[in-house]
Amino acid sequence: MEVTITNENFSTLKNGNLPLVVDFWATWCGPCRMVSPIISELAEVYDGKVVVAKCDVEENEDLAAEFGIRNIPTILFFKGGEVVNKLVGAQAKAKIDEAIQQLL
Repeated sequence: MEVTITNENFSTLKNGNLPLVVDFWATWCGPCRMVSPIISELAEVYDGKVVVAKCDVEENEDLAAEFGIRNIPTILFFKGGEVVNKLVGAQAKAKIDEAIQQLL
């Protein structure tokens, strides 16, 4: 299941027992809309193994700034509370899936 990241729940999710994948996006971003269904699909595939989340950069500017998000979509991969991988721009499903596999 896909989760929505907020300033309030981010720290708990980042430091949780499961790896975390965060898609930084915005409603007006065309490439973000292309990646969104892929993120949703992978959230279902990895349910219970990885937390897959979306973070609207306009609603959570502090988080975007904290991680230096300058281009969207940007997908960050967290393990043990630390960023271990990053994909910037629209990516193929296979590439995102491969990055998630590396978290497991």
